[in-house]
Amino acid sequence: MKILYFGGQKSGKSSLAEAKALALATDKPYYLATYDHSFGDDEMKMRINRHRTARGERFITLEETRHLADVIQPHQTYLIDCVSMWILNRMDESEEVLVSEIETLGEIDANIVFVLNDVGSGVIPNDPISRRYVDLSGIIAQALARCCDEVYEVKLGLEKRLK
Repeated sequence: MKILYFGGQKSGKSSLAEAKALALATDKPYYLATYDHSFGDDEMKMRINRHRTARGERFITLEETRHLADVIQPHQTYLIDCVSMWILNRMDESEEVLVSEIETLGEIDANIVFVLNDVGSGVIPNDPISRRYVDLSGIIAQALARCCDEVYEVKLGLEKRLK
């Protein structure tokens, strides 16, 4: 089963996705963290530590910033948090390469719960890098929606099933 949770920042999507991954898992699920620690962002480190504390020992944590399909094994359950960071880590690659990896993930016989920030509901950014990020996010969101069995939009901690 493939499931996508998407929503704005602090919408509650990670908590809902964690609960879904735990419900799907027959063994301890994997938490696939995608943040690249090389940015040197202290505030992000604090956010990550809060996430780690909140999920406790309920998940096995794996860190992979670029090649998600390399670490996903069949017949397991994974929570990928988050695809937005994965996109940021791979901004130097073509959309075709990124969509291809999403399609590969969709073909693996594993439960995968994806978390993605909805960044495309605002104004068009005025700088090329931000525009590329927003465009890639929308393209990847569409690829995820195609390969997922269920898609949930999250607002205010509430989920609305779209698919």
